[in-house]
Amino acid sequence: GLNFIDLMVRQGNIDNPPKTPLVPGFECSGIVEALGDSVKGFEIGDRVMAFVNYNAWAEVVCTPVEFVYKIPDDMSFSEAAAFPMNFVTAYMMLFEVANLREGMSVLVHSAGGGVGQAVAQLCSTVPNVTVFGTASSFKHEAIKDSVTHLFDRNADYVQEVKRISTDGVDIVLDCLCGENTGKGLSLLKPLGTYILYGSSNMVTGETKSFFSFAKSWWQVEKVNPIKLYEENKVIAGFSLLNLLFKQNRGGLVKGVMDKLLNLYTSKKIKPVVDSLWALEEVKEAMQRIHDRGNIGKLILDVEKAPTPLVS
Repeated sequence: GLNFIDLMVRQGNIDNPPKTPLVPGFECSGIVEALGDSVKGFEIGDRVMAFVNYNAWAEVVCTPVEFVYKIPDDMSFSEAAAFPMNFVTAYMMLFEVANLREGMSVLVHSAGGGVGQAVAQLCSTVPNVTVFGTASSFKHEAIKDSVTHLFDRNADYVQEVKRISTDGVDIVLDCLCGENTGKGLSLLKPLGTYILYGSSNMVTGETKSFFSFAKSWWQVEKVNPIKLYEENKVIAGFSLLNLLFKQNRGGLVKGVMDKLLNLYTSKKIKPVVDSLWALEEVKEAMQRIHDRGNIGKLILDVEKAPTPLVS
């Protein structure tokens, strides 16, 4: 699976980037080729998907058993490679952090991306949840049925949301990193939750550094704890990779994956795959993410031959 975080890694836009040489990638699907001596519950030949702490873009991948999950019989390998990061992130933000319940409203940015589509599908499993989404206008036709109200990502969505819901929304999911923080907090209802989970605005040019990112944060209107207290608002952050690989919450994530796979087998959710790319085409695939051209997930397929270039 290709994720926005991979673009940030490539551009050095993360704190403490790993030393090169480096194989990127944090999720994959495939067939079990070998097992460690003490591994239980899996056999050689099993179809699986997995989280990996780097090195996922490869023909052979090694990862601890706690990050590996069996693929349902009717799920394809490309769907499985599109599943873990997006759906676990969306599920944990909505249900573990923000406590989504019947009748609530959610604002999600980048509604056409992998996480945005996962959020929309999971919201549809709860009665009467209203989803406000922002996306580039060329994606609207393709995703208009997945959200309740869709706005152009360049429009003044704050006024649009308030026109429809005068007192705002219960949950704001913000992957835009910083510049929308004030807007998001202003839209929150009392007892609402604002979650910062991504940083897609960090990636604009090739050279944008971690320091220019920190500077852009510094210029953001500061979050005032007293104001949060007075307005009864919650602000939170969510990083799935840190939860898995730095904070040792693999067991918690496994419980979430079990719930998600039940939703998949009961046909309540289904990963949206944008396109498949050969390993040799990774540059073009990354450009598609950079330009926000994708609807759903891009997949690197080790068995795919590169598409011949047309003159």
